[in-house]
Amino acid sequence: MPNVTATTGFILTAFSDIQELQTLCGVLFLVMYMSVIISNLIIITLTTIDLQLQTPMYFFLKNVSFLDVFFVSVAIPNFFVNSLTHNNSISTLGCVFQVFLMTSFAAGEVLVLTAMSYDRYVAICNPLHYQSLMSSGICMLMVGVSWAIGVIIGVLCTAGTFSLPFCGSKVIVQIFCDVPSLLRISCSKTLVVIYSCLGIGVCVAMSCFICVVISYFYIFSTVLKIPTSKGQSKAFSTCIPHLTVFTVFIATACFVYLKPPSDVPSFPDRLFSVLYTVLPPALNPLIYSLRNSDVKCALRRLQQYICPRVIL
Repeated sequence: MPNVTATTGFILTAFSDIQELQTLCGVLFLVMYMSVIISNLIIITLTTIDLQLQTPMYFFLKNVSFLDVFFVSVAIPNFFVNSLTHNNSISTLGCVFQVFLMTSFAAGEVLVLTAMSYDRYVAICNPLHYQSLMSSGICMLMVGVSWAIGVIIGVLCTAGTFSLPFCGSKVIVQIFCDVPSLLRISCSKTLVVIYSCLGIGVCVAMSCFICVVISYFYIFSTVLKIPTSKGQSKAFSTCIPHLTVFTVFIATACFVYLKPPSDVPSFPDRLFSVLYTVLPPALNPLIYSLRNSDVKCALRRLQQYICPRVIL
């Protein structure tokens, strides 16, 4: 019989064994965290107050920015505090909240990004019915369902994970609490519940991926039939940023969750674990602000309204 004890907390793996490097990395990622928060809040502000950005695409973009703010705020502040205090312990309740919130926000963002691909499909492939197919009520319903499904997946995965007994080592081979790392230190031989929950999550993710692929197949087929290069460029300018954001989010998640398990994580493993929580939220505003003329014009209008004498 394994020695099962009541788990009062866990130990997260430090970014580095050298305390000075831990402190440096903590400060670095705090700066990145603040820039992510500020840039996403700018996107949220622009898409809320600018009348020319009151379209379904920017409504979905605002929700993605909200999810990014929440997602990056789950693990990075705790990582920063741990790096400065050199104390990597986390309570069981704190670990539960990390798993629940990160799973919920990640699932919600994938679903909202999938809804954005449908919006682009309707706008390009069926423009005559765009107003009826993407009315404000339908957009709110799609976003509401995305958030709700994300919460449900978070509840299922969290409940399934922490219903398992933990024994032996309390060290989580990760800089934050996640389901794969917790499964490695579980002594349960019956993982039907958690694997069922993970199966639901994988099915949802695969369904979203297939929907995005199908949407962009029809989108690119339609765009390539546009006779003018200007028309093609305008259509691509609204699709490429979204496709880039979706690809970055899925790629970083796959690297963290689908890589072979390791009892002693390498430095690149730890680095990408942190980047998984920071990189997608950091790139989203950057991609949309640099490649989107509407967002850049809205930013100019906002700056001129706040500082009338400043001309960009």
